[in-house]
Amino acid sequence: MPNLNSFFASIELPLLSDVGHELITTLNLPAVSIAQVRTIIARDPALSANLLRAANSAEFGLPRGVGTLDEAIAMVGLSRVRAMAVGACLSSAFVVLPGLDRRAFWQSCMRCAGYAQWLAGGLGIDTQMAWLTGMMLRLGELLIVQVQPDTLAPIEHQPQLPGARWLREKQLVGYSEGQITAELARRWSFPMQIVQALQRASDPLLEQAYSRLGAVVHLAGLLADMPAADVSSLPQLPVEVIDSLHLDLDWLQETFPAHDSFVDIVGL
Repeated sequence: MPNLNSFFASIELPLLSDVGHELITTLNLPAVSIAQVRTIIARDPALSANLLRAANSAEFGLPRGVGTLDEAIAMVGLSRVRAMAVGACLSSAFVVLPGLDRRAFWQSCMRCAGYAQWLAGGLGIDTQMAWLTGMMLRLGELLIVQVQPDTLAPIEHQPQLPGARWLREKQLVGYSEGQITAELARRWSFPMQIVQALQRASDPLLEQAYSRLGAVVHLAGLLADMPAADVSSLPQLPVEVIDSLHLDLDWLQETFPAHDSFVDIVGL
């Protein structure tokens, strides 16, 4: 298996904006104020405008429109606005490579984020950290293909069963997309909980140090690989991972989210 340091020595890291880096820094703080987050986001007028547009979209179902970042944070929530802002900064930093459908790629990321947030909510895990971790899972594929462009076709080969992409990546380069993203997240100083969850997302039960968030993202990633996922898709999920999280099957069936409930940051 190639060394991750050697892998990263051969790529050009995505250029994350200063605003993105500052927002990531706040993820590691024990407490952060609305004023701190608002001040950072406000330094990027385009990001601010797009976040307001997203907050006013049907997905949030707010009782009235919001016109300022303060209103958006007050009505949507500080953690959610910050997670969306970090996600938007990440999507701007990565160039989706030729041969990979940009919109389909980010829609897949949004599905993973949405499912992770849903599952985390049923477990008492930080839902916005879960959303952000799920959104990031697939980013490592972009770095893999940057290093080895010829891997794109076999990684994306159809038909593709849920989780098959992770297996193909390991066969081709020795690491799954989540493990690659985890190393990038570590280098960018994301919270260790996110780093560890990404490291274990493809094989959540094989690591000695079990990560509940990693298991959540594993299930979310599998569901995201099913574009038409619904309640009937639940039996396709690994029972052992569901059991490890003590997820209630009745709750999963009763609360399974609709596709149009996921926030779409593709345009941010």
